Amino acid sequence: MLFLALVLLAAAQETPEGSEDIDVTEAAGEQHEFQADVARVMDILINSLYTNKEIFLRETISNASDALDKIRFMSISDDSVLGESEEQKRLEIRVEFDKDARTLSVTDTGIGMTKMDLVKNLGTVAKSGTTSFIEALASGGDINLIGQFGVGFYSNFLVADKITVTSKHNDDDQHIWISQATNTFNVLQDPRGNSLLRGTRVTLLLKQDAEEFLDEIRLKRILQKYSEFLQYPIYLKVQKEVSREVPLTEEELASQSDDKTTKVIKEKVWEWELINENKPLWLRDDVEDEEYTKFYQTLSKDTKEPLTYIHFTAEGEVEFKALLYIPSEAPYDLFDGYYAKNAPIKLYVRRVLVTDEFTDLVPRYMNFIKGVVDSDDMPLNVSRENLQQTKILKLINKKIIRKILQSLNELAEDEEETEKYLTFYKSFGKNIKLGVMDDPGNKAKLARLLRFYSTNNVQELTSLNDYISRMKESQEDIYFIAGEDRTKLDQSPLIQQLKKKGYEILLLDDPIDEYTVNSLNEYEKHKLQNVAKNDWKLGDEDDLTKKKEKKLKEMYNVMADWFKGIIAPAAKDVIVSNKLVDEPSVVTTGEEGYSANMERLTRAQAFASHRKKEDHNNAPKTWEVNPAHPLIKRMKDYARTAPNDKMARGLVETLYDMALINSGFFIPNPTNTYKRIQGLVSEDMGIAEDAKVEEPEVELDEEEEVAEEPKEPTENLDQLPKADTL
Repeated sequence: MLFLALVLLAAAQETPEGSEDIDVTEAAGEQHEFQADVARVMDILINSLYTNKEIFLRETISNASDALDKIRFMSISDDSVLGESEEQKRLEIRVEFDKDARTLSVTDTGIGMTKMDLVKNLGTVAKSGTTSFIEALASGGDINLIGQFGVGFYSNFLVADKITVTSKHNDDDQHIWISQATNTFNVLQDPRGNSLLRGTRVTLLLKQDAEEFLDEIRLKRILQKYSEFLQYPIYLKVQKEVSREVPLTEEELASQSDDKTTKVIKEKVWEWELINENKPLWLRDDVEDEEYTKFYQTLSKDTKEPLTYIHFTAEGEVEFKALLYIPSEAPYDLFDGYYAKNAPIKLYVRRVLVTDEFTDLVPRYMNFIKGVVDSDDMPLNVSRENLQQTKILKLINKKIIRKILQSLNELAEDEEETEKYLTFYKSFGKNIKLGVMDDPGNKAKLARLLRFYSTNNVQELTSLNDYISRMKESQEDIYFIAGEDRTKLDQSPLIQQLKKKGYEILLLDDPIDEYTVNSLNEYEKHKLQNVAKNDWKLGDEDDLTKKKEKKLKEMYNVMADWFKGIIAPAAKDVIVSNKLVDEPSVVTTGEEGYSANMERLTRAQAFASHRKKEDHNNAPKTWEVNPAHPLIKRMKDYARTAPNDKMARGLVETLYDMALINSGFFIPNPTNTYKRIQGLVSEDMGIAEDAKVEEPEVELDEEEEVAEEPKEPTENLDQLPKADTL
């Protein structure tokens, strides 16, 4: 090991200071194996045929920027972490290449990594992100999205045969991490000492087919494309031709006809050129749409254009600038760990990134918003713990929410932007619905953004405002029904009477819809009425109708009591209903009970207890019967003439089970229902209840009684069918 260190030290002394062009074999230092998921990602990237390989540079620059953010934040409370020299205090990124050595290097002066960081950060990765990345690729996903899955570093294997990472953290000596595209990597202490002072240098030995990334013009274009608006300076080492005045030689002086003693020569030199000269985009007023898009893609690592952006300056009690984006599509993990994740908005204080690791800048249901907020009013040295409690932050939070909702409402109400808003709602409609439940203070504004299908048009979404504009003159409530499929909901017996009378009903087919509407309760002083409940009446009932209902109730009172006695305690009440058209009966619940849809959703929860399921079955239900239906009229006769008849009582139970099914409820005991229906069918066919199940008699012909002799196996195997023809 000592011999190896001496060899490395000698190699280091032969190269310029800070160079990574040292000969380190895979046998050097400690050898580690990559985590299995990392190995899978590497295998995909190493053997990939993707043409857009330039994303590796975007990911490497992004990681360097993150490292600079971390050290900058630490310096807010302790400026000694930056060191004493001017060189250490510079927060920057430098990119250089060597055509002869076929290497490309990216160096940052960020926080750096300790030996343990190198092993942990570059050898393992979150399983969920890796798995999701692989699944996305398998389903035709774009490799450009690699950064969104937390595996961006490994994109370097798209172009590199070997990666060398040298890093210096304030808490450790400088170490080297090396991998040559195998399932292992090596880590060793750098024999050159702490030459970086602080930060990380990533050096790639490029593949033969990746030499395009050793071209100065190509590199400059890529860096400008992905990192133009990064807040840290990015320098590229470029070769330039310069003029220099030098003395004439004696021979040249002897041949001179004038008094000149010097001449101007041209030579090539290497210089650092600043690539990103633009100041932070959110501070500018004259921004082009193309610039907004580029900044969004840099910020979010999304290759698509944003749906829209919100750029504003807040004044008053607190002043700040904000540039917020709404993506065109929802990310794959939008609701993964919904109550544990942070909103991806970066908070700056006087252009210094304070943190993006707290949740109070925007409410959680707005977790799709991306962007930056920059305040001059907040103290720079505020701690993360106190940040969420500051009055200034709460004011910023309030103004941001108001601005986002205002912008979304403008988008929703602009007839020319209807398609754009529906695109937004398709991706983030669930977020709006969650907001209605989670943000009481903004419930009314969020409700204006809701969209549902309705019986007015089963194929097109409608707003609550548009629904109200189509309400009948006498209508007071907004009617809705919830379930799995809007086409089936449109055919539900619960709404046919309403449809017949010209009422519109909202068809809620998203599992979250009924929770949202129940939370909203009313909109613009109109109650949101679930027609699957029994506590509502048609709004156009006159005195004559009410008298008729009273008389019908008296006529069917005996039957209702008979029904109730047979099915008790399954149904709390049996009533004569005026809500049905062609169906004999339906089952509804009271205001406090679970609707059929809510019962279905609760049952589907993975951790719903057995006790809860029993409670659902025993929830108070009302059996509503249609006095105009022939079946109910016949049952009314049975109630008076044959209340104890076994078949009649079985019909009552079967009718109730049919009503449960038709109303979307579960049957408590399907086996009993099956047996009753089988018995009714048998009786209708004249088959006795106690008829036995017996083997049928079979008469065989004499030829069929002789068993067929088995055939000899085929000797010629070539005559057997081939496997690929089976």
